[in-house]
Amino acid sequence: MSNHQKRLSVPNSWPVERKTATFTVKAGAGPHGEDGVPLLIVLRDVLGYADNRKEARYALNEDNVLINGKAISDEERPVGMFDILAFTEREEYYRVFPGEGGRLALTAIDPDAAESKLGKIVTKTHVSGGDVQLGLHDGETLIVEDDQTYDAGDSIVVGNEDGEIVAHFEYEEGALVTAVDGAHAGEVGEIEEIQVTPGSAQNNVIVSQDDGDGFETVEEYVVVIDENFTGDDE
Repeated sequence: MSNHQKRLSVPNSWPVERKTATFTVKAGAGPHGEDGVPLLIVLRDVLGYADNRKEARYALNEDNVLINGKAISDEERPVGMFDILAFTEREEYYRVFPGEGGRLALTAIDPDAAESKLGKIVTKTHVSGGDVQLGLHDGETLIVEDDQTYDAGDSIVVGNEDGEIVAHFEYEEGALVTAVDGAHAGEVGEIEEIQVTPGSAQNNVIVSQDDGDGFETVEEYVVVIDENFTGDDE
């Protein structure tokens, strides 16, 4: 199987130039599905920390590159929305955040903020024993007690070290959200109205902005955040 991916057919979220060459690296198996960006692209094309795959492999073998608190040695490991990247030797920390046009971008954060990551709850199912399993946007699953009030559409912040939930943001009118896909990807505002659509069609979300005209998008494209996720935490 080829280790290459044609640049013209990569997902819109990948931060690569499409016409500078024919191929780029293919993402390996892992979180975020087909939208996951190979770590090599982040190291080489976004940050400029490596010129080629060989240099990236050397750097990763030093165990100085962490994603969500875990040392990564595979340059094809997918990186996606709200992942935390830590470069311990450089003392640099980043959160993956939606940029203009839906491209993934890196937001510098402080070391404390790098100790946990945000996840959007996309599924909630009951499992044996009476507990509840939460499925997050990146494919991760968590088991919580049934009496805890988490719902699909809510966001949680999970500690990288122990996997414990340290914050919970409800999906409701008045909540601060960002759009992660569609024409308004990267924009931030407050939910003004959730328009429930009958049948199987997506609900619409109307978002207001203090410094903009606001926007409307589908429910799938919005993620609840708080003010610490909108820019540099320092």
